[in-house]
Amino acid sequence: MTATPAATQHKIFSPARVWAIASNTLLELVRLKLFYFLLLFALVVIGATYFYRDIFQDEFQSLKDVSLGAMWIFTLLLSILPTAMLLPKDMEDRTLYTILAKPVPRFEYLLGKFLGVLLLLFIAVSIMTSVFVAVLYSRERMALTEAVHMTRPDLLQEELGRIRNAAFNESLLPGIVVVYLKGAVCASLTLLLSTFASSMIFTIIVSVVVQIIGHVQPIARDYMLNNVGVSALSRIFFTLVALLIPDLTAFSLVDDMVAGNAISFDLFAKTAALGGLYVTVYFFVAYFVFMGKEL
Repeated sequence: MTATPAATQHKIFSPARVWAIASNTLLELVRLKLFYFLLLFALVVIGATYFYRDIFQDEFQSLKDVSLGAMWIFTLLLSILPTAMLLPKDMEDRTLYTILAKPVPRFEYLLGKFLGVLLLLFIAVSIMTSVFVAVLYSRERMALTEAVHMTRPDLLQEELGRIRNAAFNESLLPGIVVVYLKGAVCASLTLLLSTFASSMIFTIIVSVVVQIIGHVQPIARDYMLNNVGVSALSRIFFTLVALLIPDLTAFSLVDDMVAGNAISFDLFAKTAALGGLYVTVYFFVAYFVFMGKEL
């Protein structure tokens, strides 16, 4: 009679257990010196864009281009490096066996670990966004002040409007959200690789290679599929690559935002849905691989 509740408790999904694992994972990752080093370096790069005015003619476009580029690079690093060390570190410290020995299913363990990484990315992107917005706002105020003193009265309102539109536009927030979604996709793919990889270094190397392929495979795929001289075997190969590796160029809405182009809600919704689909599929594939893994 007493064994049934325990068995039932082990099978029932518990958000409390998942949150406990996620919060503990976040705490462990935040304590890593790597997190502070990468975040500090990213903030320095973003903060340095404050002084770009005398270097580039279009200061706001250059500021957003460099800042969002830095945000993406460091989000990518934070999505790969901590995720690649989650499972190997827990196995080495025997923490994995201690957790799974309790009434914690592997699904809850893996989900909690992944949510911990997503929380880390959210914190990092939020901090970088705050610094980016502060720098952008400061440059906007300086440009507005100078425009008041240097622009002819009949052209002043037009110039002030141009400066405001160049600094902040409606595509700013969607562009930053897409940066986070792209990082989440990379983290889910890295988690999948770590479930069957032999070492953390192997996971990191393969993850970086996959990111590179994800950015160039649409170009190579279109060339191979549309070129008459390509063999059928090559077409099948590139079709499989397109199915297995995410098309990361689909998350390049930041380029439109930097150029001042408006990101429509439909385009943003489709991109967000695609990102959510990638994350869900990669996570569940990682779970099924992890379920069959001998520990």
